[in-house]
Amino acid sequence: MKNFSNYFLTFLIILFAFCLLFFSSSNIEAVQSSINLCLNSIIPSLFPFLIVSELLSYTSIIFLLSANFERIMKPLFKVNGIGAYPFILGLISGYPVGAKIVSNLRIENKISQDEGNRLLIFTNNAGPLFVIGTIGCSIYLSPAIGFLFLTINIFSTILTGIIFGIFSKINYRNSVAHEELNFSTLGEIISSCIKKAFNTLSIVCGFVIIFSLIISMIKSSGILSIFHNSWIEYTILGLLEITNGIKLISTIASKNLFFNLVLTSFLIGTGGLSVLLQVWSIISKTDLSIKSYFFGKILSGCISAIIMSIILILFPTLYFLK
Repeated sequence: MKNFSNYFLTFLIILFAFCLLFFSSSNIEAVQSSINLCLNSIIPSLFPFLIVSELLSYTSIIFLLSANFERIMKPLFKVNGIGAYPFILGLISGYPVGAKIVSNLRIENKISQDEGNRLLIFTNNAGPLFVIGTIGCSIYLSPAIGFLFLTINIFSTILTGIIFGIFSKINYRNSVAHEELNFSTLGEIISSCIKKAFNTLSIVCGFVIIFSLIISMIKSSGILSIFHNSWIEYTILGLLEITNGIKLISTIASKNLFFNLVLTSFLIGTGGLSVLLQVWSIISKTDLSIKSYFFGKILSGCISAIIMSIILILFPTLYFLK
C-alpha cells in the first residue's frame, strides 16, 4: 500500500509538472492573479489577526475566557472553557486562525487531543471580512446577502460542534501555566510572534497559488466538460478552492438565485480542499487528526445548505436582497 501511495503521488507530481509546461500561458496569469490576491487581500487582512492571536496567547485572556465561558463550552461542545478563545478569534479572523490557535493550545498541552480534534471543526471558519466583503459585496453585489451567509455559517458551525459534542466522550484538560507577557520579554515575544505569523502566511499563500494553478489547468484542459453541467463543474472547482468556485457559481443564470445561494452556503461551510490542506499543514506537528475536521466540515456545509434552502423557501423575497 505504501508503494502504491508513493507511485501515485509521484505520478501526480509529474503530471502537475507536465501541465505547468503545457498550459504555461494560462498558468502564468493564474500565478499573477493569486499573488495579487495574497498581496492585496490575504496578507493585509490576515497578518494583523495572526500577530494578535499569538500575542494574546502570552496574556491572561485565555484563562479569563476559560473561567467565564466554561459553563457554556462544557455542556454545549464538551470542551474546556479555554475553547472559547479559538472559537471567538476564529469567527472574527477567519481561516486559518482558529486552526492555528487550536494547534498552539495542543502543543502547549492546554487541551486534550479529543478536545483539539473537535475544536478544529467549529473554530476554523470563513471570517466576516471574506463572507461579507468578498462574497457578499464583490461577488453577489449585496452586503445583506453577505450578512445572511455569515449568520447561517455561524449557526451551522455551532450546531456542528454541538452534534460532535453529543457523540464524544468527556475528556477535559486542565489549563497549565504559560510564559507571561511583560516588558522585559516583550521584544523577544513580539519577534517570535512575527516569525510564526509569517510562517503561517507563507503556508496560506502557497496553497492559494498552488490551487489557482490547479484550477487554471482544469479549466484549460476542459476535462470537466464531460459533465455537460455548469452546476456540477463549478461545484467541483469550489470544493477545490471556494473563492473561484463561488465566483463561477454566482455567474450561472437562473430564474432566481436559489441554487446559487444554496451551493454557495455549502461551499462556505466546507471551506474546500485548499483550506483543509492548510489546516493539515498547521496541525502536522501535533497529534490532532484531520479526519474529524474533514467530516465536520462536510456536515457543516450540508447544514448550511439546508438552512439556506429553508430560509429561501419561507422568505422568497430574500432572493432580491440588496
